Formats: sequence, C-alpha cells, structure tokens
Amino acid sequence: MSFFSTSNILVHIPLGAGGYDLSWIEAIGTLFGLLCIWYASKEKIINYLFGLINVTLFAVIFFQIQLYASLLLQLFFFVANIYGWYAWSRQTQDNQAELKIRWLPLPKALAWAAVCVIGIALMTFNIDRVFAWLTQLAVTVMQGMGLSVQMPQLQPDAFPFWDSAMMVLSIVAMVLMTRKYVENWLLWVVIDVISVAIFAYQGVYAMALEYVILTLIALNGSWLWIKSAGRNHSRPLSSST
Repeated sequence: MSFFSTSNILVHIPLGAGGYDLSWIEAIGTLFGLLCIWYASKEKIINYLFGLINVTLFAVIFFQIQLYASLLLQLFFFVANIYGWYAWSRQTQDNQAELKIRWLPLPKALAWAAVCVIGIALMTFNIDRVFAWLTQLAVTVMQGMGLSVQMPQLQPDAFPFWDSAMMVLSIVAMVLMTRKYVENWLLWVVIDVISVAIFAYQGVYAMALEYVILTLIALNGSWLWIKSAGRNHSRPLSSST
C-alpha cells in the first residue's frame, strides 16, 4: 500500500523555500480533480466518477497528515458526487436530461446568499471550535473502526474568515452544481481566487499554481454554462426558472 503514502514522492518541484515534494497520491488525486472540474464545465456526467476518485484520494491524504476535519469535508463531497451523478443521469420520457443548466430564480438566489453570509459569519467566529469538534468526531469514528489514530494537536486557524468563506462557499457551490445552477461556477471562481492568494502568501507555490489552473477552468465553466442557460431560456435573477 506504499503507493497511497504521502511519502511516496513522484517529483520534487523547485518552488518556494526548499521546494515541494509532490507525492504520487497527491499528483493523481489532483489530476482527477482537474478532470472532474473540466468535464463538469462541459456538462459531462463522467465528471462525478473523477470527482469520487479525487475526494477518496484526498481523504486518504488528509488522514495521513491528520487533517481530520478536512477528511470529513471530503466525505460530504463523496456523498454529493454520488447524488450529483444520480441527479444528472435522470431523464424525461423522451430521453432528455431532466435537469437543465439554468440560473437560480431570485427567491432561491437570495436564500442561498443568506445561507452563505450567515454560514461564513458563524464559522469565522467559531472555526477553531467547529474543526476541533469535527476532528474529534472523525477520530472517534475511525477508532470505532479499529484504526489506530490519536487526536492531533490543533493550532488556531491562520485565516479564520477566508478559511470559513472557502469552506461554506465550497459546500454551497457543490450543492448548486448537482442541481445544474450556473451560480456554482461563479462561486468556484471566488473560492479558487481566494485559494491562490492564501497559498501564495503562505509560500505554497505549487498549490497556488494548481488553483490558478482551477480558476481558469472555473472561468471557462462559467462562460459555457451562461451560454447554455441562455439556450435554455433561463435568465439571471428571474422570478422563476
């Protein structure tokens, strides 16, 4: 099982202080993540297969580096990918996709905006307690499964507001993607830009570069889905869809 170890290095990337050792599992997980986002932008249902592989490998990584709250977030994405696969595969009686790319109607857009604002505010002031609770939950579950894990020593979050924003917006964006709402791509653009800035500031240049690529894919997805929504006669902030 050495392939799944973060110590199994594929290549040393000479970026930042001391460079960055890219493991096989991170490289392959990242590749499948990029494929997932790319095919989602093309409205191809196979994106969910790549997404499932991506979140599974990232969950293994987070387990090894003791980021148990992030591991639990991958479990949410795993379930969301399964639901998205189901929702996108549903067809009408004339064998057309039941879900069409469209904009959120105004009432739903306002409701989701409120969810984002409230969620980010609550997480910003409680992020250390929330992640400590989630980590303890993950440790308890894994210990119940017979795994030998201990509660890690957690440090205060370095960027509580931005971390909270990325977490809340990522969850909302994933939900909106499963329902084929254009706004999911606009949220991914925001999330990716924040990620680029934080990783660059922290000196993790390889991950910053990865999120530059994700930003470009998200911008392309936004453009493609906006055009598709127009063909489906859906307009932004309309009273109904």
